[in-house]
Amino acid sequence: MISVTWKDHPDEHDYPAAADYLELLAEPGIVDAVIAGLRDAPIVHKKAKDILRAARLELVGAENPYVRRDLIKINNGKALSPILLVRGDFRAGVPMVIADGYHRVCAVHWADENIAIPAKIAALP
Repeated sequence: MISVTWKDHPDEHDYPAAADYLELLAEPGIVDAVIAGLRDAPIVHKKAKDILRAARLELVGAENPYVRRDLIKINNGKALSPILLVRGDFRAGVPMVIADGYHRVCAVHWADENIAIPAKIAALP
């Protein structure tokens, strides 16, 4: 059985990284509200396979350098940072957004798609 070690909280640099990505998708005021929501959100646990499905994203190959780096961390027992998600809306066909942690999700999926990943989830304002 594969075990993944997790940090208790996302790394502080994950929030600006998430904001950088989200600024490609929304106006600054919306991004600021989402990041504030992520900071305040509790940690929840969701399976790697469900995160990818909800985000409608493809699994990145294990040969990707960032996925490989995280797979090495998993193998060496090093703690990974929880991921940051923005809730979608299935009623409107809007997928969830992985604001930070896509490569970590893929690495965990390669290890075992049923492993629960700690995440913070914020809604769009």
